[in-house]
Amino acid sequence: MSAAGGAAAAVVVDGNEAAAAVAYAASEVIAIYPITPSSTMGELCDEWSTAARPNAWGAVPRVVEMQSEGGAAGAIHGALQAGALCTTFTASQGLLLMIPNMYKIAGELTSFCMHVSARTLATHALSIFGDHSDVMACRQTGFAMLASGSVQEAQDFAAIAHAATLAARVPFLHFFDGFRTSHEIAKIAPLADDDLRELVDDELVAAHRRRALTPDRPVLRGTAQNPDVFFQAREAGNLFYLSCPRIVQETMNLFAGRTGRRYRLFEYAGHPEAERVIVIMGSGAEVAHETADWMAARGEKVGVLKVRLFRPFSVPDFAAALPPTVRAIAVLDRTKEPGAIGEPLYQDIVTALAETREAGLARLEGSPRVIGGRYGLSSKEFNPAMVRAVFEELSLGAPKNHFTVGIVDDVTHTSLPVDPDWDIEPREMVRAVFYGLGSDGTVGANKNTIKILGEETPGDAQGYFVYDSKKSGAMTVSHVRFGPGPIRSSYLVRKAGFVACHQFEFVNRYDLLEYAGEGADFLLNCPYAPAEVWDRLPRELQEEIVGKRVKLHVIDAYRLARELGLKGRINTIMQTCFFAIAGVLPVATAAAKIKETIEKSYGKKGAEVLKRNFDAVDRALAELSEVSVPGEMTSDRRRPPAVPPEAPDFVQRVTAVMIANKGDLLPVSAFPVDGTWPIGTSRWEKRSIAAEIPVWDSSLCIQCNKCTLVCPHAAIRAKVYEPALLAGAPPTFKACDFRASD
Repeated sequence: MSAAGGAAAAVVVDGNEAAAAVAYAASEVIAIYPITPSSTMGELCDEWSTAARPNAWGAVPRVVEMQSEGGAAGAIHGALQAGALCTTFTASQGLLLMIPNMYKIAGELTSFCMHVSARTLATHALSIFGDHSDVMACRQTGFAMLASGSVQEAQDFAAIAHAATLAARVPFLHFFDGFRTSHEIAKIAPLADDDLRELVDDELVAAHRRRALTPDRPVLRGTAQNPDVFFQAREAGNLFYLSCPRIVQETMNLFAGRTGRRYRLFEYAGHPEAERVIVIMGSGAEVAHETADWMAARGEKVGVLKVRLFRPFSVPDFAAALPPTVRAIAVLDRTKEPGAIGEPLYQDIVTALAETREAGLARLEGSPRVIGGRYGLSSKEFNPAMVRAVFEELSLGAPKNHFTVGIVDDVTHTSLPVDPDWDIEPREMVRAVFYGLGSDGTVGANKNTIKILGEETPGDAQGYFVYDSKKSGAMTVSHVRFGPGPIRSSYLVRKAGFVACHQFEFVNRYDLLEYAGEGADFLLNCPYAPAEVWDRLPRELQEEIVGKRVKLHVIDAYRLARELGLKGRINTIMQTCFFAIAGVLPVATAAAKIKETIEKSYGKKGAEVLKRNFDAVDRALAELSEVSVPGEMTSDRRRPPAVPPEAPDFVQRVTAVMIANKGDLLPVSAFPVDGTWPIGTSRWEKRSIAAEIPVWDSSLCIQCNKCTLVCPHAAIRAKVYEPALLAGAPPTFKACDFRASD
């Protein structure tokens, strides 16, 4: 957050940084323990505290890393009881470890706000990706639960939650979708410290401190109670929960007066006389909003109701937000509760509608049908085609209840049919997809690109990065958008005008033009001269290039990086090529901005490092070439199968599809019901995507055996054996005499 008030310049940040900046500015004590995907929030706060960055009141927060999430929650509980303003960050199983302390913090009506990048709970398998299964496990704790759906909202709702908790005395759990929002980077309007000071009433802070445990005003807190009084005491806090929604809305109104950004507890978007409405929260609400606006503009009576304050659930505010004309409602939950009559949000909406009718709050012209469905578990893609499928289901006389969307359920047949080619993104939106290798600099370069586009132009910019859970050394896919805002597209790019492949080995493994639109530009980092590239491509890729009329551009980025002494860091070279081809900025302007970011990133490393990177920009522009694409395929080579034909049946049916990056297409029937997996499948998972492989040089070997430990491919093995066993070894088998004192 900036130190001064007024309209600050737009910034490009991810959801984690957007929330963490507010949490840091509003806190005095921050207890952390890292867990993906929330780790960045704690790391940033630790970095800021180490650099003595002050909070909104000029003090430097104390950041303490504990030994577990349970320890972090305990430390926070203690600091709160001492009257400090506190926060923490967590997700998934880490959040579950905090639940005992959360019950205590809420039961003692303690003002507190925590931030959760909502993530899948480990069930039949572990997943580091995002859904709402973790936060839904906290519904009973007594925490207010505020859901944000975008990077801008992650910042804004963090501020609203920190302010509202002081007035309500109800602790807040502010959450947003792990990875989909936490790691998406977007252009936002930043808050200043003055904005936060305006939201937070100093008298409420003083009241929080007066409730602290202190020898100067001794009281007893945390007693044990018997059946004669516990029930009554548990009900004594009801008025605080009844008034909480009003306080949150008042805080939202105060926030709107300060920033111009208006929010409601339940926010409706779409046709004013909608007959079909989707109820949803989190990043999926942005997708539904974009789709509903598109369909409503073409005469369809559809809309979306975004749930902001999930707990305490305000029935009157929900009823007031629904269009009176609604005939059918689909409630979408990003979680699964096996055995339940329905998922949490669905059950709340059904109950809220019943109470609305009973209390006479309804402005509804009829009694709408309500169905519930699941979507997006573990960051599964949720896009406009899926939203449309839900709206179409609502138009049926007997729509399917307890459905799924985004998968193929061929076992219990819950899934809705989806048209995979349906796309609504405007043509003026620049869409780009980049394939890179973990740790090769591709993601970092794309983040810099988005910062340049977002902060140096009036347009909006957005970036989302698909990481493999293998992390370093695995494929990353960057999805970048740039154009007129607001960008609500919280889903993967589907028809890109620009596709880049930063690793040539990918051409033989993946369908790189899957996301390419008609006439797209394709940039390939290639070790071959432009005249011979075409014949080096597999036939499948040639067919797509010709069929989609793709323009092919090539550069030998690894050779260029070697010549410049950049040790394989090709990010600056490929970033420069993007600007040269995409035309989103004048090339000279883009080159100058890239050099500015280089100076910020590497300025402390010395003049020589800066010169090498500056030269990379200039040489990239000079050596980028466009290949003249023939009108016919010339290659007789095809992509090799993902696994060899002798692989077991399960590997052929399941593992091979996953290796080919097509796991989304696998149906429910393909998977073991309890998560039990055959052993030895990694034997067949030879991705063959490394630019280099390790080779043992016996003439240099000192037999320290460190190479066997660090070889990422496990290709180097050390064995001690009798020389006679070498008889019959293949000629490529390397060996040397064992050197030891015995």
